[in-house]
Amino acid sequence: GPRHDGQIAVFGAKFQEHAASRNIFLVGAGALGCEFLKNLSLMGVCGTSGGGKCTVTDDDIIEKSNLSRQFLFRDKNIGSAKSSTARDAAVGINSDFSCHALQNRVSPETETVFNDAFWESLGVVVNALDNVNARLYVDSRCVYYAKPLLESGTLGTKCNTQMVLPHKTENYGASRDPPEKQAPMCTLHSFPHNIDHCLTWARNEFEGMLEKAPAEANLYLKSPSEYGANAKQAGDAQAREQLERVYESLVTVRCKTYEDCIRWARLRFQENFHNKVAQLTYTFPEDARTSNGALFWSPPKRFPTALNFDRDDATMVGLITAMAHLQAEVYGIEKPSYAFQHSEMARAISEVGVDPFVPKANVKIETDPKATKAAAETSMDDDARIAQLLEQVAAGLADTPMSGNLSPIVFEKDDDTNYHMDVISGLANMRARNYTIEEVDKLQAKLIAGRIVPAIATTTAAATGLVCLELYKVLLNKEKIEDYRNTFCNLALPLFAMAEPVGMKKFTFEHKDQKLEWSLWNRWVIEGDVTMQDVLTWFEERGLTAYSVSAGSSLLYNNIFPKHKERLGTKVSELYTTIAKQTIPDDRRHFDVVVACEDDEGEDLDVPLMSIRFR
Repeated sequence: GPRHDGQIAVFGAKFQEHAASRNIFLVGAGALGCEFLKNLSLMGVCGTSGGGKCTVTDDDIIEKSNLSRQFLFRDKNIGSAKSSTARDAAVGINSDFSCHALQNRVSPETETVFNDAFWESLGVVVNALDNVNARLYVDSRCVYYAKPLLESGTLGTKCNTQMVLPHKTENYGASRDPPEKQAPMCTLHSFPHNIDHCLTWARNEFEGMLEKAPAEANLYLKSPSEYGANAKQAGDAQAREQLERVYESLVTVRCKTYEDCIRWARLRFQENFHNKVAQLTYTFPEDARTSNGALFWSPPKRFPTALNFDRDDATMVGLITAMAHLQAEVYGIEKPSYAFQHSEMARAISEVGVDPFVPKANVKIETDPKATKAAAETSMDDDARIAQLLEQVAAGLADTPMSGNLSPIVFEKDDDTNYHMDVISGLANMRARNYTIEEVDKLQAKLIAGRIVPAIATTTAAATGLVCLELYKVLLNKEKIEDYRNTFCNLALPLFAMAEPVGMKKFTFEHKDQKLEWSLWNRWVIEGDVTMQDVLTWFEERGLTAYSVSAGSSLLYNNIFPKHKERLGTKVSELYTTIAKQTIPDDRRHFDVVVACEDDEGEDLDVPLMSIRFR
């Protein structure tokens, strides 16, 4: 008679009772998370009657665009927290489903929320995340606490699932996807031949002038002397590039009025779409030839044409207006009423004086596809240019001091009123017009620049269904790695490739009649509030010589330093708090140190993390 009769017929009543008693942690309540909650509710796991609980966490709120693929949400839920709304919908499906919703991001900053007691209470962790860094962090926690992790992800019609099982398989972080293929730097800077190149350039330009430059300027303003010392010590092209941004933001293009912002945007337009292109065609005329006699401007290269500003061109006026608006936000400048009137902005922009372009001889333009940075605009070496820039910035601020910090702008594609996509689509289309490439509308630009691959509900359902099949095996306590499957599928082909999870790497060490075995899943534990000498003795008893003990970036002990011998009689917990300046939460019974050791032949061994259970 109960709702889970069909499942009980396959697995038995005891299985159903066991499933209802388990604690599951679901990380994420988006597209994957909604499907997982629906499935878990229907499967009868984490039941109130069985004493189990599902904890779901997501720090995001529901937006209208979510409704097309996150089916536990409705129009009335827009603006509400994803986790609690999804929880309510899942409990509505099965009133016995015990689910606790949190709005915390799972990260090092929330380890007081997701503490030892929380992780140790879990039976299974299910990831429903959309970025690699968050997945890696949850993976590291699952390895640390030896908890099964069921991982999945989707990309258009593709999906994959991975089972991470304690003391059986490798972890999620053991393998990485190859990096995405990037267009060569010289193609983006000087030789684009499709709209993707133009949009990538536009995105980089946006981040450089509106996010990185003001952020770098703020670092300088925080402590000019420290910033200068660090730049001189680095003395490389990166430090030079960062200082160029600081000099630009605080001195050469520093804006005090909205009219300054208009002038900055107009001159930026002139530099990007007229001067640089005119210089490029001057250096490499249309009939230029390479050293082997071939035409330089042969496909896929496109010969560009410099653009001239036209006040009657709505795209040009719209781009410069949007750039001026964002520059005003960076400098905290109020926008006047005329800033929102197209005709008035067209008039103001056209009144900005622009110097006629004069080509330069012997300009170095990077043409090597393997180059990773643009050619320097000056022949001055990095050290000299850094010193010069530091002097110029200091002199500029001495004349007109800054009264506050700048406000860097972080690209946000989903807000249609913030002018971000207006700038990026405008920059890309002007670039495309330079090179006779077909222009795109703002929506197409948003999809490409935001690196958006449309989500498909069928793919999400396939991924979560495959994971839940593996969840049955975890709940059934299947011991053999051969019982589990990782899956990659592409619904468009269709392709379904299943394979056993990759086994973990094992390490062994033998000494006399002792044999030590470990893997990434192991932590070695010493009981008691021990001294540093006790730690060294623990390793000696196992035939290993511990020569270094560290916590974070601090060295607690190393046998090459004579003064460190004074620490041998000191408790490690004291060294952990005084030397490493680490704080141990009141609810934590242990702390971790990294021990470097070698065998009796002097060979280094990669040993597990050492936990000292001092409470």
